[in-house]
Amino acid sequence: MTILQAIILGIVQGATEFLPISSSGHLVLVPELLNWELREDVTFVFDVLVQWGTLFAVFIYYWKDLTEITKATIQGVLNRKPFETFYARLGWLLVLATIPAVILGLLLKDTVEAAFKTATPTAYFLLLTAALLIFAERVGKRTRTVEDITWKDALIIGFFQVMALFPGVSRSGSTIAGAMTRDLERPAAARFSFLMSVPVILGAGIVSTFDLLATPDIGSFIVPLLVATAVSAVVGYIAIRWLIAFLSKYPLYGFAVYVVFASIVLFLSI
Repeated sequence: MTILQAIILGIVQGATEFLPISSSGHLVLVPELLNWELREDVTFVFDVLVQWGTLFAVFIYYWKDLTEITKATIQGVLNRKPFETFYARLGWLLVLATIPAVILGLLLKDTVEAAFKTATPTAYFLLLTAALLIFAERVGKRTRTVEDITWKDALIIGFFQVMALFPGVSRSGSTIAGAMTRDLERPAAARFSFLMSVPVILGAGIVSTFDLLATPDIGSFIVPLLVATAVSAVVGYIAIRWLIAFLSKYPLYGFAVYVVFASIVLFLSI
């Protein structure tokens, strides 16, 4: 992998991790369209590890939320009142929402990795992302905020996130859609979705780091990986700011149309 390829993939990852158009789908689509021949044994590891950059973007944008959640959760445990404050409850809701993806991610690890090796599954799963976005807009009432989320809401949103284990299903798209089906406002749905990304990306990154250490000739793509990670952090921060502003005014239909178009392009390129 060249530095130029790493920069392009970093831009793609940073923009599409938070926009509901599937980062994994685009990390398959772009090399396919540009006729890049990347090593299969490192592609999956690279795609997951470059998410460290977008995780850093979330840390920067939601620093206050994450700091308050951490402090309130620890304080609640020490005081034996784990659900006393809003941020303490939010911390445990994020944990609950993460559990389905963690369990099924470990159980389906080999299946998920296999799905990344060919472009065909991605093309089909992109259509699922479009369907989720349209469904959310049709059924969501958009009357609730993050403060209104219950344990049932968190668990349901967590199961929506499970679908994003597969390439082509947008993690932000599936979780925002899941939150909107629970009648959350669009910006509130995005806020919960992005906060949910922290434990998932962190966990996936740790697992893939061990995979990286077991990969032959890891030195040949360490530098491109670091470049892509840095680029994705900068672009990811910009994408978060833009999307939150966008969702306060506009629906998700435009993203659904784009994802259908991306799926068609991928089908034609296979």
